[in-house]
Amino acid sequence: MRKVFTHSYDSIISIENLLLAWQNFVRGKRNKKDVQEFQLHLMDNVLDLHKDLKNKTYKHGSYESFSICDPKPRNIHKASVKDRLLHHAIYQILYPFFDKSFISDSYSCRNNKGTHKALKQFRKYSNKVSKNDNRTVWILKCDIKKFFASVDHKTLMEIVGRNIKDKDITQLIQEIVNSFCVEKGKGLPLGNLTSQLLANVYMNEFDKFVKHELKVKYYIRYADDFVFLSDDRKYLISILSKVQKFLETRLFLRLHENKVHIETWASGVDFLGWVNFPHCRVVRTVTKKRVFRGIKEKNGETATVQSYLGLLSHGNTQKIKDNILCVLYLK
Repeated sequence: MRKVFTHSYDSIISIENLLLAWQNFVRGKRNKKDVQEFQLHLMDNVLDLHKDLKNKTYKHGSYESFSICDPKPRNIHKASVKDRLLHHAIYQILYPFFDKSFISDSYSCRNNKGTHKALKQFRKYSNKVSKNDNRTVWILKCDIKKFFASVDHKTLMEIVGRNIKDKDITQLIQEIVNSFCVEKGKGLPLGNLTSQLLANVYMNEFDKFVKHELKVKYYIRYADDFVFLSDDRKYLISILSKVQKFLETRLFLRLHENKVHIETWASGVDFLGWVNFPHCRVVRTVTKKRVFRGIKEKNGETATVQSYLGLLSHGNTQKIKDNILCVLYLK
């Protein structure tokens, strides 16, 4: 039975919801110039936004773009403070509703999930498939090519419309979706909070196909990276074509031709930043280099070192941690 979205448009655009969204949005951003300028006249700005939303005259603004390395280069598009405030107001109402419909093994941008939970589940599933090291664990690893840039607006809004019947809400979401495109009718901006949620809403269609139609028991997805686990290599080969067909014909997405692999757990599977083996988990060489480069750039800053040591604590990295401490000691 499909869950019914009970919130109204007025509950999303209410002054109370906008002010609560501001409290959530402003955390960690109070030293940003654009945030400080908005906060100088906070109530006036919130009331103006509320008025535009109430009168249905709201128009999403343009984006400021910049690039980061995370670790690969990514183009980030940053909306104005007013627009990002609205993103938070929408997100805090829509997220609890949609999150209940997501499968448990979707781990990206969800409360009490994340990469470490996904890696823990990966090990749990691998152990189950191996039946206490008595069977070879085969892993089909896939990655979607230019995922955020490829999301089809029409398809996304059809999915949203099946879940939310309030036309005012769907039109507001449409305004945000249409505010950005890589090419006509395609693309979500990396940087929008709503993009994180809408990406999961979009890929939830694939998750349900995997679980309900392909009936795959051992499957994990984190954003556009996902794995299937089995003790039967031929079975994984057989479902690959069905996976490709669904993504291409239903969601207009394509697998990255150079990032589809079938590997054994024993040989090491590169997933979510770690190379996973049956009895250990080791950090990628490129990640190790990034850690030492980051510490050097920050001149051994305590917060940076502690952050990297926290990251490394989730795998078999004692030698690397010792090297970091040695470098700091010699420094």
